[in-house]
This record gives sequence, structure tokens and C-alpha cells, in this order.
Amino acid sequence: MRPAPGEVLHFSEDPTIRTFRPHLASGRTTPYVWAVDHDRAPDYWFPRQCPRAMAWVGPKTTAEDQSRIVGDGCGTRVHVIEYGWLDALRTVELYAYRLPAAPFEATDAAVVATTEVTPLGPPERVGDLFDLHATAGIQLRVLPHLHDFWDAVIASTLGFSGIRLRNALPRPYDESPAPGDS
Repeated sequence: MRPAPGEVLHFSEDPTIRTFRPHLASGRTTPYVWAVDHDRAPDYWFPRQCPRAMAWVGPKTTAEDQSRIVGDGCGTRVHVIEYGWLDALRTVELYAYRLPAAPFEATDAAVVATTEVTPLGPPERVGDLFDLHATAGIQLRVLPHLHDFWDAVIASTLGFSGIRLRNALPRPYDESPAPGDS
């Protein structure tokens, strides 16, 4: 599920939105309508509150980092969620709203508008999120927690994005002995 030329997408679990109105997101000072372009659409093929860590090969990615994090012969992009979100990923009813691209401006990982935006038509049910990832050639990994993967990704040469990481499980307790303990 990607936008067509001249469009951006907004993904939602609510199929009843008629007009998108700018709202003030946490940590922002300007209210926006949020959407994504073609390249960032896969970042939102998840339940809204699902924490996810994503990494992809970029122009500065080393062969070593690609092999270590993405894997040899495994494509150029990987998305990771926690086991606790697997059932939600299987069962969520996610919808895509197609919006006109004209009122939107690019930001870091999204596009934003400061005016109300009316969808170009009714929302489309996104469908099976596993199939969507597979068709796009994106690895989908399920791990006990995101922390080790995230730590490796942000220290690498890969491109990356983390969404709703505040909803991830807490970092596991480090059970290694303290220096001097036996």
C-alpha cells in the first residue's frame, strides 16, 4: 500500500475520518496533519501503538553493517517488532487514506500540512500486513525486545527509524555480575 503520484497516505485504525484537522503532537509547537510519502509508507504498516524499529541500506551503508544487521541476501530493509505485538499485527484492521500531496511539506520522516485536508476518497483496507511486507521485500522480524537490535542499528551506517519505542518492553535487567562479584 503506497501512494500514487500526487498523493500521500495517512494510516489509521479508524475508517470513519472525513476531514483531517491539524493537531498538536507531543513535543511540537505547530499543529499538523501527518501523512507519509511512498518511501516512508512501510513505516506505518503496523498497529498504531506498536513499537517498531526499522533499518534500511542507504548510500553510506557499509557491506559489514548490511551483513550484520540486515543479513546477506536478505534484501535491503528490515522491520522489527516484539513478540507481544504479533497477534495485534495479525488482526489489526488498518486503513489507508489517500490525501492530495499539494498541501503537504516534507519533514524528517513524514509530510505535514497546516490546514484541514479532505481525503481523495473513502479509506482503503490495507489487508494482511505480513503479505504487504513480503510483497515489498521487507524482512519482518519478531524479537523478545527491541533494545539490542535498536542499539546495533543506531550505531551502524544503516538508515533507521524507530516509532512508538516508548511502548516497547523495558530494557531487560542486566544479570551480569558487577565488577569484583563472583
